[in-house]
Amino acid sequence: MDYVSALLPPVVMAVLFIGVIRVIVKTQGGANKTKEDAAVDAALARAEATHQATAKTDV
Repeated sequence: MDYVSALLPPVVMAVLFIGVIRVIVKTQGGANKTKEDAAVDAALARAEATHQATAKTDV
């Protein structure tokens, strides 16, 4: 029975890991993709604006 207790934690972690990967893959795209892309684009635009503003004041 020692082999069962030795193998149980890795098997449980593998099953949970596969479950997490399946959830990540399933949630990519679809209706939320547009909202997620818009949020990323807005964050990048804010970062770029901040970068340009600090570059102008440094000169």
